[in-house]
Parts: sequence; structure tokens; C-alpha cells
Amino acid sequence: MESTIRLTESVTLRMSEYLFMGTLLAAKGDPDLNGCVMGDAQVPVAERSDGREPQMQEELRIHRQILYDLALHYLEPLNESFARLAYLASLKSPSTNIYAHDRLSAVYGAEPVGESLAKCHEELFERLLEMPLAQQEEELSQFLVTLPEGVQEGIRRCRGRIEDWIPLEAPDYLKELFRSNLTALLELLRERNPRAHSSR
Repeated sequence: MESTIRLTESVTLRMSEYLFMGTLLAAKGDPDLNGCVMGDAQVPVAERSDGREPQMQEELRIHRQILYDLALHYLEPLNESFARLAYLASLKSPSTNIYAHDRLSAVYGAEPVGESLAKCHEELFERLLEMPLAQQEEELSQFLVTLPEGVQEGIRRCRGRIEDWIPLEAPDYLKELFRSNLTALLELLRERNPRAHSSR
């Protein structure tokens, strides 16, 4: 099953929100990246540049391009939401909680890349929790099948990574919901997988 969360566009959203929300779970092969803002035509009239804020517009342009490259080259090839979540979480340093991506930083600079990665992680985390629990189960099951260590070891390792996958700035209630959901889903999949069950 293809996992795709479509952005519902609203003229009440600010431009910065458009830039982050359209790219995170882009459909594979979709050149428009689910409505990611790619030009002034898609920006609400009230948010269009009037020439007085060139620095802000340049920063937004850079963040937009970072997100485009991130989605197109790094997130799009990953088929499951949990794979994308794990990938983004892996870019955060456990000692500094700063996100880093060497290739993107070489082009755009470490600070804007770090900020964009953090926003992406938060956005994908929230969108995943908006999925029905049955869809989360299916996505997690598909993710476990792709792990080289196999399903049984993957379930064990996922249990140990729950906290790593949670964005630092996520609201506490969403953190608790994610912990609860993932713990329950991993247990359910363990029960449904005889080898995983017997190896516990």
C-alpha cells in the first residue's frame, strides 16, 4: 500500500507552513511534491513579497529548496512512513539534539538544513499520528519486513528506538500517544509473528 498523506491547502496558512507541510510524505514520482509551494502563483496574495522583506524571502526560498531536495532524494525512495521517521530521527545527534545532513549542508549550510530537518521530523511525526491505527499497523508491518535483521529482531530494536523517533519539540500528549501506539502495535505484531513470539 502506498503511504501518502496529502496536504489540505488553506489560504489561512502562512507561507512557512506551506513549505514544510507539502514535502514530507510526497507521493513517489510526484514532481509537484504534494502541492509544495514552488512559486508565487501558489502563495496567498497577502503573503507575497512586496520587496520590503528580501532577507526573509531568501531564507524561505532556501528552506523550500532544502525541503524539495530532502523529499525528492532522501524521503521519496523510502516507501513507509516509519522508514522516513527513522531516517529523519537518525539525522539528529543524541548528544546535541542538532540535526545534520552532510550533503545538504555542503550546499545550503548547516544551520538552515538543521532547522528544516527538525521541522520535517516534527511534521512527519504528527502526520503519522493522524493516520488511523490500522494504517499505522500496516505501515509498521511493512517497515519491519524491509529490515535486514528480520521481523523478530526488528520488533526488538524498534522497542528500543521509540524515544529516538520522537521529535524533541513535539507536544507531550503526542509523545505519549506515539509511545502508547507503537508499544501496542509492536506487541500485536509480535503476537502475529510466531518466530518473534517464540524468541522473546
